[in-house]
Amino acid sequence: MEAKILAVSIPEAARRLGLSIRTVATLVSRRELASRKVGRRRIIPVAALEAFVREPRGNGDGRR
Repeated sequence: MEAKILAVSIPEAARRLGLSIRTVATLVSRRELASRKVGRRRIIPVAALEAFVREPRGNGDGRR
């Protein structure tokens, strides 16, 4: 049985979302994407990625 991945790094989150690492880091710093610090690493729960994608946000033109 394969272990289920519960959290990923910022680069992996960016890859999964199709965004740049910088964009994901900005979302984390603005607390628009949940994360937690473990040692010197910042990890993002996979559930937070799924919630981020499902959550309605603005009208898609960058304005809120």
